[in-house]
Formats: sequence, C-alpha cells, structure tokens
Amino acid sequence: MSEAAAIELFDLTAGYERHPAVHHVSLRWPRGALAAVVGPNGAGKSTLLKCVAGRLRPMHGVVRGVTAAEVAYLPQISEVDRTFPVTVRELVAMGLWRELGPWARARAAQRRRVQVAIESVGLRGFEQRTLDTLSGGQFQRALFARLLLQDAPVVLLDEPFTGVDTRTLQDLLWILRRWHDEGRTVIAVLHDLALVRATFPVTTVLARELVAHGSTAAVLTDANLV
Repeated sequence: MSEAAAIELFDLTAGYERHPAVHHVSLRWPRGALAAVVGPNGAGKSTLLKCVAGRLRPMHGVVRGVTAAEVAYLPQISEVDRTFPVTVRELVAMGLWRELGPWARARAAQRRRVQVAIESVGLRGFEQRTLDTLSGGQFQRALFARLLLQDAPVVLLDEPFTGVDTRTLQDLLWILRRWHDEGRTVIAVLHDLALVRATFPVTTVLARELVAHGSTAAVLTDANLV
C-alpha cells in the first residue's frame, strides 16, 4: 500500500448531463482521515464521492491528492447487479484486477489471499454461492472482502451499511477501524447521525453546496442540519 496524500477539492462543481448536483465545494481531508459525508437526499453526496474516486469528471474545479488507481470504491448496493451469474469467490477475486489485468489467472498465493478475505468478513462456506442467493448483509460482506484485496490507501464507501443487520454492521465497522489504524483514508456517505458521532471524527455536511466541514462534534449541530 502506498502512502496516501491529503485529498483536496478546489471549487468542485459536478453533475450529470450539464445539471450540477454539487456546487463550488472546496475542502480538505487529511491523510488517514476517518470521515463521514452526510446531508439530505439529493444533496450530491454520491456525486462528490464519484468525483473523488475518479468515476465522474468534474464540470469545474479539481480533485488533488488522489488518483483512481489509489482508490477502492464501494458504490451504493442498489447500483450493483446482483443477478450477474458469479459466485462469492469470483466477486471477491475481482479485487485483484489491478494486479492481474483482464486475462491472467490467479496464482496460488493470490487464491489464498482471496480465501483469507472471504473468511475475514465471515463468509467461510459461502464461496460457491451465487450473488442472488445472498442476503443484503452477506452481499455487503462480499463487497467488503473485494475491497480488502484492493489494498488501496484510500477507501470510499457510499452508504455501506444499507440493509445490514446489527452483527454485520459491527463486523464491517471493525474493518473500517482496522483500515483507519493502518493509516488509510476512509470516507463514507452515511445517514445514521448517531453512528457518525460514535465512529467518525471528521464530518462533511453537504446540501448541494458545502454546509460545514471539520470535527464531527463541531459540525453536527442543529444549525447545520436544518
């Protein structure tokens, strides 16, 4: 894992088909931040994350300090096609894509890493299950296992705890804390403000424009959440 720089947004405007979803956002996440992005539905949170991930080109402004190759990105679960006929093992192994390219076969050591990632998220015994047979929590565990294999210095998560039970939530939070302890930058779009207050030291409040950004205790105030 390479060392991540601070991530900086300068006057970022982004959207779809010339319709901005976020306007003139400037902020900085320090290296190794554990940060949440919150705001109402339609606030542009996912759009912002896609720009940082390199999945969406800004209309105006720039993102500095990170390249797409340094990012492990988890989209909203609703954006992932669970009908695609692959097994849990095959999905998780996609986390090795940057190492292997589109055609190379995984070596024995890489296959062992796939198995370790599967077991790390509590899915031992599910390796040959197809995605359409998994519960929401099991599917999210598999997606986290794929992220583990990417070994990226920056991890971006869009609503990572949607539809998961309490046990799965705690297990996935443990992985987030481990990433943070390893010095990775972790940024998550979230709706549960109690979870944000308990877990994330840094928070960004977005409502198409930047409302507030900084320490969670200072940012999550009634005035900023109106």
